[in-house]
This record gives sequence, structure tokens and C-alpha cells, in this order.
Amino acid sequence: QVQLVESGGGLVQAGGSLRLSCAASGRTFSNYAMGWFRQAPGREREFVATISWSGGNRYYADSVKGRFTISRDNAKNTVYLQMNSLKPEDTAVYYCASPSRPYVRDLGAFDYWGQGTQVTVSS
Repeated sequence: QVQLVESGGGLVQAGGSLRLSCAASGRTFSNYAMGWFRQAPGREREFVATISWSGGNRYYADSVKGRFTISRDNAKNTVYLQMNSLKPEDTAVYYCASPSRPYVRDLGAFDYWGQGTQVTVSS
């Protein structure tokens, strides 16, 4: 079965950086888009970034554009989220996700989820 396992979260001061990783298993990784989402306490889960199966197309939420970079290594079955210039409002549980169907990237198609990793940014 498909498994997505996030790592790399932690506590960082405002202005600092973190890199999240998500290791995928259970299917041919290079056929599927990948994405990062986050959920802050008391708020709904929100889109952060997605990357196409080949890595050629990347999309970002306006709130993270210019600060976060999504990338993938299809040889390692891993997707990354490099987060720079972190702000307290970036504090959330970050989830890795992927569609169950290959070669789709609609946000509504992301239906496999990891367990999440906590990112806390102190002011």
C-alpha cells in the first residue's frame, strides 16, 4: 500500500530555515504529483505547494511564494520542502500528500496523506 512518511520538522526561530522530507513507497513514485499542505491550530488544512510527476511544474500558495521551494528526487522516491525566512505564522503541522491516480495534479485529487510533521516558528 502507499505510504508517505514526513520528517524534518522542528522548532526554529523566525527568519530561520528548515527542510522537510517525505519518503514515499508502495508504487511508482515518478508517475505521481506530490504536494505539501499544512494545518495550524484552529484552522483548516491549506495548500502550500505542489510539484508535478516530472518536477517540471511547481505551484505555491501566495503566502509562501519566494520563501519555500518544493523539489523531488525520483531516484530516492522523496519530495522535499525547503522553507526559508520562516515566520511565526508558518507554524503548523505539515503534511505530504499525493493523488491516488497518476498524472493528475488537481488539489482535489490529493487523497493519500502522511502523518504530518510539526513545524514551530518562534518570534
